[in-house]
Amino acid sequence: MIKQLTITTPGQGLHEFTDRLDALVREAGVREGLCTLFIQHTSASLLIQENADASAKRDLEQWLNRLVKENDPLYTHQNEGPDDMPGHIKSALTATQLSIPVTGGRLALGAWQGVYLWEHRHRGGARRIVVHLGE
Repeated sequence: MIKQLTITTPGQGLHEFTDRLDALVREAGVREGLCTLFIQHTSASLLIQENADASAKRDLEQWLNRLVKENDPLYTHQNEGPDDMPGHIKSALTATQLSIPVTGGRLALGAWQGVYLWEHRHRGGARRIVVHLGE
């Protein structure tokens, strides 16, 4: 089964969508199998990360923003503003696809794990994720 999720982000940062993904797994009726996700964008990415303590999310966001700064004079690709090229670099450094086992009809995530869309642009927007669920 292939589905598409659209996640609308208000702007830069980590946006959890584990609940929406869990609902897709239940809807598909997959008991044992694999959930594969692919984001169809070059300035956003996917991440499995801690979802119990918001400080972990903030620390990750701040760390990546320190690592990949805006307004670097070496950037030539700035068609859509100062966060354009940094968004592409952040996407290249992170993941654009994930695979999560499904067992007992549920995502086999750990106790403190959540699935996130990592928006790298300030303005955010509608982001498309292709989800393949198979046994």
